[in-house]
Amino acid sequence: MGFLDMFCAASIPVLKVLIITALGSFLALDSINILGQTTRKHVNELVFFVFNPTLVGSNLAKTITYESLISLWFIPVNILLTFIIGSVLGWVLILIAKPSQHLKGLVLGTCSAGNLGNMLLIIVPAVCKEKGAPFGDSDVCSEYGMAYASLSMAIGAVFLWSYVYHLVRVFSEDSGSNQTETVQEDLTLPLLPSSESESSGAVEGKIKAVFAPSTIGAIVGFVIGTIAPIRNLLIGTEAPFRVIQDSASLVGDAAVPVVTLIVGGNPVKGLKGSGISIPLVLGIAAVRYIFLPLFGILIVKGALYFGLVYADPLYLFVLLLQFALPPSMNIGTITQLFGAGETDCSVIMLWTYGLATISLTLWSTFFMWLVV
Repeated sequence: MGFLDMFCAASIPVLKVLIITALGSFLALDSINILGQTTRKHVNELVFFVFNPTLVGSNLAKTITYESLISLWFIPVNILLTFIIGSVLGWVLILIAKPSQHLKGLVLGTCSAGNLGNMLLIIVPAVCKEKGAPFGDSDVCSEYGMAYASLSMAIGAVFLWSYVYHLVRVFSEDSGSNQTETVQEDLTLPLLPSSESESSGAVEGKIKAVFAPSTIGAIVGFVIGTIAPIRNLLIGTEAPFRVIQDSASLVGDAAVPVVTLIVGGNPVKGLKGSGISIPLVLGIAAVRYIFLPLFGILIVKGALYFGLVYADPLYLFVLLLQFALPPSMNIGTITQLFGAGETDCSVIMLWTYGLATISLTLWSTFFMWLVV
């Protein structure tokens, strides 16, 4: 299989994301104002409470079984390593660039948390359907690819809302921002800990954040998928209550295009500028698109050498891809929830997703060549 075929197979999914993102940017222009700031805020709430949980839960319920969960044990380990290595590299970047206090959580979050949900759900099935892809039958590839992507999305959601959420919260509070209470009142989010809470309230807030809607959706999906009697009631063409699963899938399918549109709309605000320095943004891009993928190659090749993962090209491709993704779109949601660093996050997303059109295509092409 030639390099050009692989390059075409890798570029099509990225172009799809780019087109939808461009549409979001167009809708967010002041002259259009269909996807303005107020609209994005309310749509973000809808994504947070409805679309993301149902997307995670419905995909896991359909694609994950107890047997597959056991065989895919390295995916959570691999994702944990992306967060750990990304955090270390992000902290090194902070020591070098010395950003302001309220930006430290945002820098650590964007360096550690990749877009393990939307991007994988778009890229993996799209790659499977391309003629130049080296992963065999497209239907079989899509089925297994959705299982890998769904598990990645669920594990990534747990880490994001239990780790990055608190990074942004802690550093925004340390910077003396008084916007958190206002945002809490506007959104009336039960999971946001009160700034006046004592230690017991803080612990309760952390527990609620860990069990954010996406995490609850993941738990529900795991329960349905791995417990055979429940799975037989809900999953499959003969399942008596399959209408419930079908309805959840219908709602969850809206998450990918809606969040991608929001990602396109948020950077429009970033075009107007912010206090974040361009070298810092490029440093984040270097962490995500140069250093993390290189670490990923060492880790996945090492795991394969020691027999920790099986030598399936698609499986290895997904593991490698987890290290090369742009920052999680939901970090923008987190900054909006706290009212801290929203414009700065928009600038980061503008640059990193713009650069992702090149880096993700090149890394995807190289990863295909590496695993075949």
